[in-house]
Amino acid sequence: MHILVTNDDGVQAPGLLALAQEMRKLGRVTVVAPDHNWSASGHVKTMERPLRVRETSLADGSAAFMSDGAPSDCVALSLLGLIKEDIEIVVSGINPNANIGHDVTYSGTVTAAMEAVIGGVRGLAVSLHTPEQLKGQVDYSTAAIVARRVAEKVMTDGLPEGVVLNINVPYLKENELKGYMVTRQGLRVYRDALDQRIDPRGRPYYWIGGEAPTAVDEPGTDFGALTEGYVSITPLQLDLTNYKAMDVLKRWKF
Repeated sequence: MHILVTNDDGVQAPGLLALAQEMRKLGRVTVVAPDHNWSASGHVKTMERPLRVRETSLADGSAAFMSDGAPSDCVALSLLGLIKEDIEIVVSGINPNANIGHDVTYSGTVTAAMEAVIGGVRGLAVSLHTPEQLKGQVDYSTAAIVARRVAEKVMTDGLPEGVVLNINVPYLKENELKGYMVTRQGLRVYRDALDQRIDPRGRPYYWIGGEAPTAVDEPGTDFGALTEGYVSITPLQLDLTNYKAMDVLKRWKF
């Protein structure tokens, strides 16, 4: 099996290293990731400038490629011919924070997996629900094991066409996990605020800040599963059409 590993936190992120090391237990791993952090970048396709790719090494000495493009660019480059050998699955992550609810539209982690599915390859996004109050290094070991297990299951049993798996893992030891739960997207609650400031030349500039987002704890949702200690596996589809709304709109008279 040939696995492409990418992320949105940059090629030297510890979550990517943990993921790549665990994926090597399944087959050959190629790493192509951004050369800097692209968190909350959304689904980007760079069209107006050339993309640069350079070889680099991860912290364990293994070879990798880094690009000045977005996470989705890294996947597109790889599938379009940067990587000569066929890629069977793309695993994106491990993001240090959960990607739940509406996060999936912002997340470079998730949209990298979406780019894989657009390219006809299975795509998985893996995120860790790290506690806000955590001090010190993040332990990605459980999330990496979960990613390997889900990837192995996908390659054995397959996935419906056009489906991206968004996987969120509680911050627990592997033996503390309650299990795996197939979930729907929950409701993310954003508490953004606009901070306007003045630069030294008297011109205004802006930061989008505010408090960290929360979520509505409902059974059967991604966040609900996490709070109960379950791995959340949410099947996302690239077809965003609201078919119920179509029936309403068809009654419009123009």
